Amino acid sequence: DRSLVVVHFWASWAPQCAQMNEVMAALAKEHMQVAFVKLEAEAVPEVSEKYGISSVPTFLFFKNSQKVDRLDGAHAPELTKKVQRHASSSSVSVVSNDSAKEDLNAHLKKLINAAPCMLFMKGSPKEPRCGFSKQMVEILNNHGISFSSFDIFSDEEVRQGLKTYSNWPTYPQLYVAGELIGGLDIVKELEASGELDTVCPKAQKLEDRLKILINKAPVMLFMKGSKQMAKCGFSKQIIEILNNTGVDYETFDILEDEEVRQGLKTFSNWPTYPQLYVKGELVGGLDIIKELKESGELLPILKGEN
Repeated sequence: DRSLVVVHFWASWAPQCAQMNEVMAALAKEHMQVAFVKLEAEAVPEVSEKYGISSVPTFLFFKNSQKVDRLDGAHAPELTKKVQRHASSSSVSVVSNDSAKEDLNAHLKKLINAAPCMLFMKGSPKEPRCGFSKQMVEILNNHGISFSSFDIFSDEEVRQGLKTYSNWPTYPQLYVAGELIGGLDIVKELEASGELDTVCPKAQKLEDRLKILINKAPVMLFMKGSKQMAKCGFSKQIIEILNNTGVDYETFDILEDEEVRQGLKTFSNWPTYPQLYVKGELVGGLDIIKELKESGELLPILKGEN
């Protein structure tokens, strides 16, 4: 039974990942009891997002399915040291029930406060996996309420722990500003009394939201992935060009928000990504940025001089 599992989140285009794969292969020969796994970060975006993987290589260490350590970057000596340390401890360090409960409560509090309005449900808003969750989503959508959701089927610890934490035995559960509102019956009562619209935050109109996003920073790049980990070749190329200018910019990952991804195409009348904006005005995509770079116009435009 291999209790220690080391997972390498890597990318085929990053040479440092190839080097660390060689280091892992050598460690695997030395530590036969340890399982070494490679995961291509861009191929599993949901997993990468769950564990906060924003750059490659990143190594996560698991014991008995619990994450116990992490290493960001290509640091062979540090990886070796961590593998030796975790492999040498014969069993998982025993965590007292109290501190385990404390950790879970902190995690639940963070989840509850992850958005102004949080729905804990079975499945997702697009694919509810029970009738009550489906009805709850329909009510919230009908009232134009802005909410984020958590699929309790994705995490058994959260599913069971939240019942105790909130003293509410069933799902779905709706929270506003970190406070439990209740389940489907309560939300139906609030809807009937007209209170629901005052309790829950309204969804922003898409156009207003897009205007705020494109003006979030003087230079805004809408791309697939992030500065640290581009998730398509075009986005990777534009990041490299921008990085070489030395100008500060912010990015928005359109893979994380389907509404923005589709809406911005119409809003800007530009059908593809990446899209670069300066002071709220569309400059263009990769081809235009390349042309501006060649002509020497890119830097003045990024600085707002043109």
